[in-house]
Amino acid sequence: MNVTFVPLLRVQRELYALPRGMERFREYIKAMTDGQTGDLALPLVAMNPMGKDHVPALIDDYLAMDAEAIAEAAVASAVAGGALDRAATRAKAEHPYRVALVVSDDLKGGWTNRWASEYSHRIEYAAITKRGWLVGLLWTSEPASAQKVREAVLTSIYRAEYLHSHAAPVTLGEMLDQEGHAMWRAGCTTPQLDDDDLAYTRSVIDPLRSAQDRATVMACLFGDTAAKALGYPPHGLTERAGLALALGEARTEVTAKR
Repeated sequence: MNVTFVPLLRVQRELYALPRGMERFREYIKAMTDGQTGDLALPLVAMNPMGKDHVPALIDDYLAMDAEAIAEAAVASAVAGGALDRAATRAKAEHPYRVALVVSDDLKGGWTNRWASEYSHRIEYAAITKRGWLVGLLWTSEPASAQKVREAVLTSIYRAEYLHSHAAPVTLGEMLDQEGHAMWRAGCTTPQLDDDDLAYTRSVIDPLRSAQDRATVMACLFGDTAAKALGYPPHGLTERAGLALALGEARTEVTAKR
């Protein structure tokens, strides 16, 4: 895949420097939209233009640690190291992607529900990727971290790589396969469950892998906390249990092939 990094944190920081209100919102829409086509110009959909002071404070933390240099290095190492799937690279050599970091506000205010937004980011990814963007989301509920930057960028790349050779996931099982691949290739070590919880999670999820309804999928991917927050029936699962299972299964599958 042809992948390059585009720095957008300062664009976001400059928007938050404007007074919180309609002026900032209008500038946000202007920055995000192509003036000639009306289509998406910058992938800032997940940004909260009405975010309070904690959002620019976190962006400042990321700028101070030179997060975009960390992200750019992660992208470059994935490409230069030959880590991207070669079949996908050959098939899509002329399909360029731009990678950017976007801060999403899941801490305060009603703009972002973490579970719904994360599900959309992980699974309903087509609208952004068709426009050539891969977004690494950084969440305001999590402190600035170089590891979070690398994982956010790399999971987005490897998710796109996976979708070059697989159809967009429809069932829970397909979603687990996709996310397990993306997280494992990105070097993620979390979410993680102990052996007993992992075995229990598998026993709950295995009969549901063909499920397509949002209630079952969300509850299994993100656990009971998310299910209850969204008004869905819980399944007795710990937080991010399904994602932990997906990562564990991807790791086991690769180990078995060696």
